[in-house]
Amino acid sequence: MARPREFDEATVLDAAAGCFWSRGYEATSVRDLIEKTGITGASLYNAFGDKRTLYQKALDHYVEDSIANRIRRCEQLPPRRAIGVFFEEILSRSLYDPEHRGCMLVNAALDVAPHDPDLQQVVAAMLTRIETFFRRTVEAGQADGTITRSLTAETLGQHLLGVLMGVRVLARVRPEKALLEGVIAPALALLDRRPASEA
Repeated sequence: MARPREFDEATVLDAAAGCFWSRGYEATSVRDLIEKTGITGASLYNAFGDKRTLYQKALDHYVEDSIANRIRRCEQLPPRRAIGVFFEEILSRSLYDPEHRGCMLVNAALDVAPHDPDLQQVVAAMLTRIETFFRRTVEAGQADGTITRSLTAETLGQHLLGVLMGVRVLARVRPEKALLEGVIAPALALLDRRPASEA
């Protein structure tokens, strides 16, 4: 009979995600993970496999707890407001992180995915999920008249994804309110732009 785990998996994944998020995949050692999670190396390997497997599970946990949760909350709002709130939260997270870690998903896209084809597919799928949220929200806003039809929902969704990625990368090295607001504001204004036929 297998012994019950003596730790909470979500708590361990929170700690592991924080470690990878702060230090990056390569710079994070198994010793760092043992120290941060508070469980033994044997327990870590038995529960999560090797460092690479733990990294992916920690990344999945981060995405579900942070990005997916934000999407679910924003989906409950009117479309134009949903996109505004999404970026308000991104701005707040970017400005008030004392470690300037940026976004763990974006960091994975830059640091790990280029060298790991399997993880690249995982990251790409997650980014597609965000893009789909933007596209569907724009479609709903175009349907209710709160978002311009001057560009397609697909194009606006892709643009918003690019703005999100840019903000989260900038936040790592220049977490300046004026700069990040200056990146976000034109993207939101673009949603409100009306072509001559709509004016």
